[in-house]
Amino acid sequence: MAAVPSSTTTRTAHGAVPHVEVRTPRRPLHPLLPSDKPIIVTIDGPAGTGKSSVARLLARRLGLDFLDTGAMYRAAAVVAIERGLGVDRAAELVAAVVDADLHFDWSADPPDILASGRSVSSRIRGGDVTAVVSPIAGIPALRRHMVRKQRLIAAQHPRLVTEGRDQGSVVFPAAPVKFYLDAAPATRARRRADQLREAGLDADADALLADITERDRSDSTRREGPLIKPGDAIVVDTTSLSLEGVVGTLERLVLERMARA
Repeated sequence: MAAVPSSTTTRTAHGAVPHVEVRTPRRPLHPLLPSDKPIIVTIDGPAGTGKSSVARLLARRLGLDFLDTGAMYRAAAVVAIERGLGVDRAAELVAAVVDADLHFDWSADPPDILASGRSVSSRIRGGDVTAVVSPIAGIPALRRHMVRKQRLIAAQHPRLVTEGRDQGSVVFPAAPVKFYLDAAPATRARRRADQLREAGLDADADALLADITERDRSDSTRREGPLIKPGDAIVVDTTSLSLEGVVGTLERLVLERMARA
C-alpha cells in the first residue's frame, strides 16, 4: 500500500506553519495491546542511555510509531548553525526554526527528520551539533514550540513510543507508561563514541565524557523542561544491560502495565 500524505498545520506564536506529513500504514499492533485506545509510552533520561535505539526497537516490537524528540532539537541546532544564530539571538533562532518547519517523513524507519523540506538525519549527530544542542534546547520559546509540535504528532499518531528528556514530565504527563533510563556516565560516553564511529565519524571518549557531564548539568538545571525523573516513571539502569536486554525489559513492562489499564 502506498504512503498516504496528509496536510497539517502547526499554529505557533509566529503564525500558522503548514506542512505535508508522509505516513505509511501502521505496522500490526501487538496482540496483547488494546486496539480501542491511544497508547503513549514515554522514555526519558540523560544523553547516552540508548533512549533512541531502545525506543525505535520497542516501537517496532509493539506495533507503535516512534518519535525521536532529540532529533527535533538537533535539527533545530542544524538550522541555527547554518544560519549563524546562537542563543544570544534567541528570538531570531526560534523564528528560523519555525520557518524551517521541522517535521518527520513517516515513510522511513526510523522516521526521517526534515528541515526546510530536506533531510537532516545524517547531519544531526555531528560534533558541532552536539556542542550546541543543549543550550539551544534550553531556549524557553523553542521548547514551547517543540512541545506543541510533539503533541500534534501524538494527535496524529495516537499509538506512540516517544523519547526525550521531558516527555513524561511535561509533554505527556498523563501517559499510561513512563520509563526513565539511566546509566553510568562513562558507559554513556563509550556508547556515544561507538555510535559516532559506526556512523563513520571521529570520536574521543574522554571528550565525550566531559561533554556528557556538562550536558547533564545543563539539561537538569535549565528553567524550562528540565531533565527530571517523573514521579510515576519506571527507572531502568542500562549500565550492565545489552540493547536487547533493555528492549525486552521495557516490552514486558509495557504489556504488564497495559493489561492492568
